[in-house]
Amino acid sequence: MRTLVVYESMYGNTHAIAEAIADGVRADGEARVVPVRDAADELVAWADLVIVGGPTHAHGMTSPGSRKSAVETAAKPDGWNQLTLDPAADGAGIREWLEALGAGKGTRAAAFDTRVHGPALLTGRASSGIAKGLRNHGFKLVAGPESFLVDMHSRLMTGEQERATRWGAGLVVDLVPADSR
Repeated sequence: MRTLVVYESMYGNTHAIAEAIADGVRADGEARVVPVRDAADELVAWADLVIVGGPTHAHGMTSPGSRKSAVETAAKPDGWNQLTLDPAADGAGIREWLEALGAGKGTRAAAFDTRVHGPALLTGRASSGIAKGLRNHGFKLVAGPESFLVDMHSRLMTGEQERATRWGAGLVVDLVPADSR
């Protein structure tokens, strides 16, 4: 099984979760992890499973304005949380990528996000919008949207990377025939 994990990350949390998901998937095949800016249609066409994730900003997917605000927050010299931008934080985000994405033609997919710990009704979930965008492009979702949690200082909560690895492994366990494992 060939899996493509596409991520958007501002402070590195979603990137870390994407890598952890790929680690879980690799037990049953090949996995590539790419920032959204590098997720060309050819890579999407290569994959048997496409997993897409991004940070939750203002209750949903990032926007140009929310990304600009995140960059400005990280640039503050005495920031309250000492944030560092992910090396791939520049450019368009998942929202824009989904708008330009070609037809999924039934390719299997899953969506995830990172968000502040708290009830989804209050925090929002980028993964819901990502899942809807994938479905609207003809992808077949193999799981409900999943959230991985960060604290109020934009740091991954303890155990979230390990949970992401288990989630990734669980996505493919039902997709790969037992006799080919």
